[in-house]
Order: sequence, then structure tokens, then C-alpha cells
Amino acid sequence: MSSNYFKSHPDKEGKFGEYGGSYIPEELTKEMNKINDAYYSISKSHKFISELRSIRKHFQGRPTPVYYCNRLSNKYGGRIYLKREDLNHSGAHKLNHCMGEALLAKYMGKKKLIAETGAGQHGVALATAAAYFGLECEIHMGEVDMAKERPNVVRMEILGAKVVPVTHGLKTLKEAVDSAFEAYLKDPVNTIYCIGSVVGPHPFPMMVREFQRVVGIEAKEQFLEMTGELPDNIVACVGGGSNALGIFSAFLEDKECKLHGVEPAGRSFKKGDHAATLTFGKPGIIHGYKCYLLQNDKGEPDPVYSVASGLDYPGVGPEHSMLKDWNKVEYTSINDKDCIDAFYELSRLEGIIPALESSHAVAYAIKLAQANPTKSILVNLSGRGDKDIDFIVEEYGLPEVK
Repeated sequence: MSSNYFKSHPDKEGKFGEYGGSYIPEELTKEMNKINDAYYSISKSHKFISELRSIRKHFQGRPTPVYYCNRLSNKYGGRIYLKREDLNHSGAHKLNHCMGEALLAKYMGKKKLIAETGAGQHGVALATAAAYFGLECEIHMGEVDMAKERPNVVRMEILGAKVVPVTHGLKTLKEAVDSAFEAYLKDPVNTIYCIGSVVGPHPFPMMVREFQRVVGIEAKEQFLEMTGELPDNIVACVGGGSNALGIFSAFLEDKECKLHGVEPAGRSFKKGDHAATLTFGKPGIIHGYKCYLLQNDKGEPDPVYSVASGLDYPGVGPEHSMLKDWNKVEYTSINDKDCIDAFYELSRLEGIIPALESSHAVAYAIKLAQANPTKSILVNLSGRGDKDIDFIVEEYGLPEVK
């Protein structure tokens, strides 16, 4: 690692080592180049930065706090802390890059924002940003996820977004990305595709990471102020990987900090029962970029599953793929049962209802605390669980009150 890491990754071709890049039609390449040029010319200006900082402070409610889980730590050992992105306006870390992308779209003269969503948090965040800037918004969402995440569908519609049901394939996140890209291709001049994670063709993995770095910058300063030292472990869930890179980015050069990315092990490790891409995938191309990919012998994406709609994606961010090869981050996985158990543990011990995506990270932090009772653990609690309550109670019921 070097101090120039963020300037040199990605490289000029949008590559993180062998991953990333741009494998898209020529007509779309021209539009991506325009977005890339606009990002470097506009987003680095004093006016843009000042406006974004004002939005983060006065609209989003940043900085979000770091919180010490006293009762959870007493029960399981260790010292477990949470970076409370669930307290970011709209309930998740997603608004960090959505406000940045929407602000960029405004400066570029775009009229409409298009995106996909899985758990609905990105969709809600983008609909929020569109309402703030007075832009049209169209969100593509798989029918399966629409049923699981009904509260977020309603929130998007209340905010004025058009929610487009995706009815083909598994009707989840991958198909939503396919559908959103197709819609974007129809009018790339007046619209901008605001991808929901550190995935897709260049420059989106870079842009989303840069807008999410605020999480790690805040967390590092806050943890040092609270404890006088850096955390021994940083834990975040990984689907596409935006919240994880957001917090990992501040600690990449700190050798004393171990970084843990937690993928969904789902029901089992059989094909179609999980979405543990970095555990079982191999390099391939999906949605215009190269990354680790769960795929069949023909290079086609495998079906995937997770109880958390925001994690059921067969690919992963190209930067995560590179960090895996570097052994800079330890990637592991948590199954549905442990995820649900952690959901209820955090809710009942700390009064914080986490998103199912974030519950994967909480579950791994509990295991880490039990194995390392003297170590500190900082979890990126990437979202709140309001959206998941109806689904969880219907599918798993309520545990008895002890």
C-alpha cells in the first residue's frame, strides 16, 4: 500500500489490477466517458464539494455516530462498536453516493435518474435524492424483492419514483440491474444510471467508493477519539460492496487493523443457495466489468440466494476482487440462521433493529468476539431493519421473550 493508493486505483482504464474496466457497447462508452470527465472536472471543484458537504450536514445528518454495544459485548466478549449508518437519512449508507451522483447529474444537466435496487435501500436513497434536486426517478426492482421489501417500495412511490417490476429470471437483483441498464440505453443523453454499489463499468466503482469514503473517514476519527486507539477488527457485509469499501478505505494502510468482509452463505453452499462470490467465484465479466463471479462452465452467472435482498448478487465490486487477491481483506460468510439470530440479538440487547444485510456483519462480529474476547471490533451497521420486519416475522416468527 502507498499514500497514492486512491489516485492510482483504479488506473486510467478503470482497472483494479485485472478487475474492473469497461466492457460495454460503443455508444454507451461515449456516455460513460462523459460521466468520467464530469466527475473529475465538476466533483473536484470547490463549489461542488461545498454543496455536498452542506447536504451531508444539514440534510443527511452526518456525521453518524460510533456507538459502543455494552450489553452485546458483555454477553459475547470483545468490545463491539457500531458505525451507525442506519441513522443516515433514509436509513442506510446508500444516500452517501446517491446525493453525490444526483448532484453530479444536476451539474451535467441530466433530467432523470435510473437505477436498480435489491433490498430497496438504494432505491429509496435515489428517490430521496431525486426529490431533493427535482429530478425524475425510475427504479427497477425484481418482483421477489418487491414482495419481501414492500415498505421500501411504498417509500419510493411516496417520494415520487416510478418503480418498475422486473419479472424475468429469478426476479431479484441481477435481473433488476439488467432491466435498468436496458432502460438507460434508450436515452443516455437525458438520463444518468446511478448504480447502487461499487460495481458496473468504469467510472462507477470508483465514484461510489469515493462518495462512500466519508464513512471510514468519520469512523476512524470517532474511534480514536473514543478509545485512543484504532480498532483491532473492522467488519462489514459484502454484496456489491459499497458499505464495506466505505469503511475499509480509511484503514487499508493500518497494518494493526484486520478487515473482514462478510458474504451471505444463505441456506447452504450448494449452487443457487448462497451468494458467497469471493469464497466460491472465479474471475468473469458481468454488467460491463470484470470481477469474481459465481458462474457456470459457459461463464454465465449462476443463480444466487440470500435472505438479505441487497446481498443476492453473483458478482462483487472489482476493488474487492483485487483486495482478495492481495490478501488485504479476509472474506468470509454467514448463513441465514446466524443472520436472523444476530438480527434479534442486536434488537433486544441494544434496542437497534438492523437491516438483514447488516445483520450478517453483526453475526460475524459476535463470532469474532467469542474467539477474541480482548479485541475491539468496529462493525459498519450499514442500514436499519424497518424494511425487513414484516418479512422476518412472517418467515421466522418472533422468538420468545425471556
